Amino acid sequence: MGEIFAGRYELVDPIGRGGVGAVWRVWDHRRRRYVAAKVLQQRDAHTLLRFVREQALRIDHPHVLAPASWAADDDKVLFTMDLVGGGSFAHLIGDYGPLPPRYVCTLLDQLLSGLAAVHAEGVVHRDIKPANILLESTGTGRPHVRLSDFGIALTKGEPRLTEANYVMGTPGYFAPEQMMGDDPDFPADLFAVGLVTLYLLNGHKPDAEALVKLFEQGVPNAPTGVPEPLWQVIASLLQPDPEDRFRTATGARKALATAVDLLPEADLDDDAIEVFDHLGPLPAGFDSNGPTRPRRRHAKTDPPRENGANGANGAAPSQSQTAADAGSAAEASPPQSAAPQPSMSDTGSFTLPPPLPKTNSQGHRTPSPRPARPRTPGLQGLRPPASRTPNRRTPRRP
Repeated sequence: MGEIFAGRYELVDPIGRGGVGAVWRVWDHRRRRYVAAKVLQQRDAHTLLRFVREQALRIDHPHVLAPASWAADDDKVLFTMDLVGGGSFAHLIGDYGPLPPRYVCTLLDQLLSGLAAVHAEGVVHRDIKPANILLESTGTGRPHVRLSDFGIALTKGEPRLTEANYVMGTPGYFAPEQMMGDDPDFPADLFAVGLVTLYLLNGHKPDAEALVKLFEQGVPNAPTGVPEPLWQVIASLLQPDPEDRFRTATGARKALATAVDLLPEADLDDDAIEVFDHLGPLPAGFDSNGPTRPRRRHAKTDPPRENGANGANGAAPSQSQTAADAGSAAEASPPQSAAPQPSMSDTGSFTLPPPLPKTNSQGHRTPSPRPARPRTPGLQGLRPPASRTPNRRTPRRP
């Protein structure tokens, strides 16, 4: 702690990690405020190229957490963004478990609003999951969602940084067409949004593969505790065929607004949800107005220890370490605090080889058949339809 980066950013303490680097709380000496900064060592050219792409993203929207500025110093680079202290969807579920449907609708509406702004810039996020959707610490007030971590996002039309037969993302949040090797597209993000919505309603990660098998028999009945109007919106997000899915986040938002009008009145428990501040207290030597002592050193002349950061007294850290090589996944561990630090995937974002597609006699690709498997019991009341019926969406407002 206390290292000055590029003469401007003073590293305070590590607060998390992203797809391509460690995330630190940082004091910006020029703007005189705390910001978050993603820090990466310039060792892996492939990871650095992703870092450059992410910092180039500029989307000004209240529900998007995009980079604001960047700097380079010796063998490290960083970019900064707003400091968001309310944790993620994963923290919220860790605090409360399954959330009330109307509260989920508020979160979903804001997420779709931010995603619509991202898609309007031609960007496919590719890693929508609970850990990447952050919340401002609003207490018992109206929640405020921020879509974050564009480390593997791709602008449509840009060259891919992975081979065509590999998938980037987090296991359990892939759309079926991604596993077939299709190019990244907006409906794949919407499929992940549907999975995240089920996660908020059920309090646990849904089984995407089991859901796809259920939908192949027709739209399943609504899970226990999920109102039918809301389920129709979620089901339209989870259609295995992207052509049957919502084509835009704006379209899904309009259908959600119609569904909310049909929901029962809010329960008193809806007002009991509080979005806590999940950032730990500032370390010694810092307060709400910044450092309480003169600048200690410049990172270029007295760099931090590799694989870690010096403590306030210069001792090696015991809980927090900065990333030595984000490309090899040796990233910083988040600081310990009283609140749990849930994770929604084993390793975050990485590559997976999808099954090789087969072709028919006309040369067109056909999906590979999946082996039969028993239905997963963790879908909380999700049942196949009594009979095969055509897919329906919630009527939209004229």
